[in-house]
Amino acid sequence: MTSIAVIDNHGQFTHLEQRALRDMGVDVELVDNTTPPAEIDADGIVLSGGPDMDDIGNCPDYLDLDVPVLGICLGMQLIAAELGGRVGSGEYGGYADVTVEVLDEDDPLIGSLYPETRVWASHADEVKEVPDGFERTATSDVCGVEAMSDTDADIYGVQWHPEVAHTEEGEAVFENFLAVCDRNAAPRQ
Repeated sequence: MTSIAVIDNHGQFTHLEQRALRDMGVDVELVDNTTPPAEIDADGIVLSGGPDMDDIGNCPDYLDLDVPVLGICLGMQLIAAELGGRVGSGEYGGYADVTVEVLDEDDPLIGSLYPETRVWASHADEVKEVPDGFERTATSDVCGVEAMSDTDADIYGVQWHPEVAHTEEGEAVFENFLAVCDRNAAPRQ
């Protein structure tokens, strides 16, 4: 069974990320973001959303664990910031229902949502420039980078919250991430 660690960055929806994966039959553990990387044994990592880029604990070190990573909202922003992209304040601000245009129908994470999907997202902060090696895979009227992917490193990010009911195809995002993790998983003893 695929094992996913959901890293808790103290977001208000983090428990819903864990629950969505558990309801899909995944072996999922909610892990505090101060947990040493050596203590994480998972086939994939979800970096949760959260309120504060200054409170991301050991998240930068989790990017070196050689397993697929999905960053959600703050999780995507910290990936961009750590790997050489740029994050800044969004013009739109708080939570809203947004139509997202999916730019790459072959993207492993969100390609199945092509050509567009409705999502629930906060744009208080957002990725302004993706890091080298990443492609912008979704955009919207309110945010230039709604999603990004580095398929060589299997590191992905979405600005929106796939775990909430307001996001139409959120479960598909988690299913697609699980497929990436399953493809890369080493057999467990």
